[in-house]
Amino acid sequence: MLSHVLFLTVTDVTAVLCELELIITKVKVSTTPDGKVMDLFFITDTRELLQTKKRKDDTIQQLKDVLEDSVLTIDIELVGPEITACAQASSFLPAAITEDNYNLMLPDSARSGTLRSDYVSITMDNLLSPAHTLFQIMCQDHKGLLYDIMRTLKDYNIKISFGRFTTKPRRKCEMDLFIMQADGKKIVDPNKQNSLASRFRMELLRPLRVAIVSRGPDTELLVANPVELSGNGRPLVFYDITLALKMLDVCIFSAEIGRHVIEDREWEVYRILLDEGEGMSVPRNKIEEGVWKMLMGWD
Repeated sequence: MLSHVLFLTVTDVTAVLCELELIITKVKVSTTPDGKVMDLFFITDTRELLQTKKRKDDTIQQLKDVLEDSVLTIDIELVGPEITACAQASSFLPAAITEDNYNLMLPDSARSGTLRSDYVSITMDNLLSPAHTLFQIMCQDHKGLLYDIMRTLKDYNIKISFGRFTTKPRRKCEMDLFIMQADGKKIVDPNKQNSLASRFRMELLRPLRVAIVSRGPDTELLVANPVELSGNGRPLVFYDITLALKMLDVCIFSAEIGRHVIEDREWEVYRILLDEGEGMSVPRNKIEEGVWKMLMGWD
């Protein structure tokens, strides 16, 4: 696929690009001295047509229609391999994001039980249905829960014929899913069952990773989420991050979104350099907690 660079003066265009079937591989956001915002999107076109004038003009027009007066200029340019190489995300990530330790991703309040998400129970039954495996999940509800379930089943090439979702008190929920393999058979292999159950426990316990770290003298917020095998990232993550920071009255100096391989999987990593001005008034743990709660949809 061809790589392109897209210049915008607004920060939230990911939904538009998704509708246009343009995949974002990296984003760099920065503010200018006069208070404007420059967004640099490195994108690939699933249709492989962005080199044509019609596709380029249609893309720009649809962006203008949606963004209206919030955008000053839009331009799309084909970039060469030397620019793409320079724009690759840094290979270094702190242990708070890369280490396989569930507690590292949670704020102190979550570890102490205030925002518990360590509640997952998974069972499978091949006796109830003659044609399907009954896949039962009990877990803590969170924003994007159905998305996490559906993308995981999609990654395993498993079909759902019927499902039932029930909410319980204290943010708990139960799901009964009647599933089958792509060949139309039940999941009877114990190894496949264990692999699927283990993957779901990980996905539901830790759908995202959030950490506040020091980047030299500055403070950096990191958020990571797994990418689907199709290459699509989790929707609205950047929107939720910026909304949480706005509610905390914390300004963003610059932001980058890149893709990294962590634990043999591709992850989308958001690196937000916070603007501390004369000193940050909001404690780091409060920022981490606020972003985590917004991403999880918890009050």
